[in-house]
Amino acid sequence: MTTRIGKAFARRTRPLLIACLVAGDPGYHDSLALLREIDTAGANIIELVMPFSDPVADGPVMQEAIRRALMSGMNTDALFSLIRDFREISETPILILTYANVVMQRGITAFYREAAQAGVDGVALADVPVEEADPFCRAACDAGIDPILFISQTTSEERLLRIVSRGGGFLYLVAALGVTGVRGEIDPATIECIGRVKKVSSFPLVPGFGIGSQEQVRAYSRTGVDGVIIGSAIVNEIHDQVGQPEKMRDAVGRKVRDLVASLG
Repeated sequence: MTTRIGKAFARRTRPLLIACLVAGDPGYHDSLALLREIDTAGANIIELVMPFSDPVADGPVMQEAIRRALMSGMNTDALFSLIRDFREISETPILILTYANVVMQRGITAFYREAAQAGVDGVALADVPVEEADPFCRAACDAGIDPILFISQTTSEERLLRIVSRGGGFLYLVAALGVTGVRGEIDPATIECIGRVKKVSSFPLVPGFGIGSQEQVRAYSRTGVDGVIIGSAIVNEIHDQVGQPEKMRDAVGRKVRDLVASLG
């Protein structure tokens, strides 16, 4: 099975930019316009966070965006509708980042089937460890969706190999322990982890969490990773311009173009 995500990594000539937005933030139509903006600005893959009432992996910037999205009425039906609307004008790969409760409330098989019908390419569940991932991974693969699993600095080689055998698309490296949010310097333990993973796996490796500046992006691109995920730094541009749609789109577009340029 080769999804749009797999094809994007197969043809890459530099690390890919995975740009993250919260679905429905600050409203449905603004969210669709922002999706189109980051696509035009050069994002190689788009990560859409499905708002959830208890986002334990997310820091304050993402939590506020999730609150705005929930207040605007975003739910699973609206998420799939948003993706279908975006698919009318773009084939850029899309992955959903969410939590197990969202999927289970829909029904695991139904969620992945409907996600595939909407045009989703990958799903990452922030609170599902590899030991509990099998039913989600099976449903994802049956639907033609990449089940994207997480690793971190503390992942052992044995566990890493289990994750690679079950996952799809790429390995989502939690580059900073804790919740989402822009950090300063890259943790040396993360750089060591990248080298260790690359020695035992050829699976695409992409760090996320804590990455936001052009300097960080350039530094990660030198480590041999296959892409970088930027969330809070983009979402913060939305926060600063809420209520001013044109300025909001312009600010987000500039941020994404700058990040793309940093990848070479």
